[in-house]
Amino acid sequence: MTTTTAVAVHGPAVERSDEILTPDALDFVADLQRRFGARRDELLAARAARREQVARTGRLDFLPETADVRAGDWTVAGAPADLRDRRVEITGPPTPKMAINALNSGAKVWLADLEDASTPHWSNVVGGQVALHDATRRTLAFTSPEGKQYALRPETDGDPLAVMVVRPRGWHFDEVHLTVDGTPAVGALVDFGLHFFHNAAELVARGSGPYYYLPKMESHLEARLWDEVFTHAEQALGIPHGTIRATVLIETIPAAFEMDEILYELRDHASGLNAGRWDYLFSVIKYFRDSGPSFTLPDRGSITMTAPFMRAYTELLVQTCHRRGAFAMGGMAAVIPNRREPEVTAQAFEKVRADKQREAGDGFDGSWVAHPDLVPVCREVFDGVLGERPNQLDRQRPDVHVTADQLLDVASAQGDVTEAGLRNNLYVSVAYVAAWLAGNGAVAIHNLMEDAATAEISRSQVWQWVRSGASFTAGESAGTTVTADLVRTLLREETARLRDDVGHEAYDAGPYDRAAALVEHIALNEHYVDFLTLPAYEDVVAHEQDAS
Repeated sequence: MTTTTAVAVHGPAVERSDEILTPDALDFVADLQRRFGARRDELLAARAARREQVARTGRLDFLPETADVRAGDWTVAGAPADLRDRRVEITGPPTPKMAINALNSGAKVWLADLEDASTPHWSNVVGGQVALHDATRRTLAFTSPEGKQYALRPETDGDPLAVMVVRPRGWHFDEVHLTVDGTPAVGALVDFGLHFFHNAAELVARGSGPYYYLPKMESHLEARLWDEVFTHAEQALGIPHGTIRATVLIETIPAAFEMDEILYELRDHASGLNAGRWDYLFSVIKYFRDSGPSFTLPDRGSITMTAPFMRAYTELLVQTCHRRGAFAMGGMAAVIPNRREPEVTAQAFEKVRADKQREAGDGFDGSWVAHPDLVPVCREVFDGVLGERPNQLDRQRPDVHVTADQLLDVASAQGDVTEAGLRNNLYVSVAYVAAWLAGNGAVAIHNLMEDAATAEISRSQVWQWVRSGASFTAGESAGTTVTADLVRTLLREETARLRDDVGHEAYDAGPYDRAAALVEHIALNEHYVDFLTLPAYEDVVAHEQDAS
């Protein structure tokens, strides 16, 4: 353990941590924690209170007290040069190999993900900062255990590497490996603080800047807190005000009702909004878990972005962004190429192409992919719409008129609740949580890149189906009610299948049984667990302590 001015690092040793966890950097993080940690706590309490109010009324709506913001004539700050063209963004954790492949991929932006595609193992928290430090300075390199070497390709003015946009953890997560005055620091402040302290000035000197994706927010007041953090951080390090740029993920249902307000609070630092899928659906279940069958979702795989309530959300996002001079970013294409089944891959790529065509046609300025092979697919689609233009901010979408009822029309989602869907949710949940417990936050399962967001919707659907007494509506098991006993039976069967798939030796050596127990506990708990990563983190920390 190391300490500096009432800051204590409790995590295990990590290679090159002395370059990241310097006394000055830790003091900077401690200053952020002391200034803003208590306000974060208040906002988390406000989240819970608002959710309880919605549970009583069954209703969300646009805020009457911010009507003047929605009606006002204002825009966010203009984008810096290297963030004006975002037609393809690739996502992934900042591990050296992934980072190099992403930066070299031909995508315009790399979302360096310290959140859903990573895990909060201390080795990842610190190791990710090391990779970002080296990537900023173009010194990042990696040699695999097999001896294969990875290096950043040469870049030119006409062919630069992807611009880095860092996603810190959400406001809800505490970092127990770093305490300030005896209290775990807010994970978001740790991630942001360490990255900004070490890289902001260097990025500016290189003609770029410190850019961020902000996840999991539920209100404009949470965006206001981020803006206060940014303003203070810039002042503290002598970085010009407005240098930081942030893109907000509108991935919670309450945030969908506050898009204007969120951009307004961040207007000197705002860059855009992103329309996700899995976290948004996860939030719908979480927020309306007490609201009965009208909010019960069908199999996750059948809910597409063309469902009316999802169309309302995405079209409102595009309209809001472009009215305010901000970029509208599309959702994830999570397909992973299967080299052994090229026909399956080709069919999946065509679905990706159709999805990106919808986004580009709707006015989005760019979109996300999870694998370098999808970069050309996404780029071709957006090239066809944008041509030589860097974006389509000029598409104002005055035709869009979205009401609260449309955003809440979850019953408009077409699809069935099936045994196959339940089995898939259980298999994916256990497989992903096992990988997460082992320190891997982005995992290829069934030819899809699964991360914490997809695991959240998977386990949430199981909980919802049990609690709502849902029945299978198609397949041989049609009419069967989803009960806790049925879930336990299918969980055992799917865990056994997973053991066969990964191999008994690998299964027994890994944390699969811990993962299965955790999934069962969360999926069948009487009380909904807000984030599966929180009890999973407790499990990780407990095993770290046992190992020491």
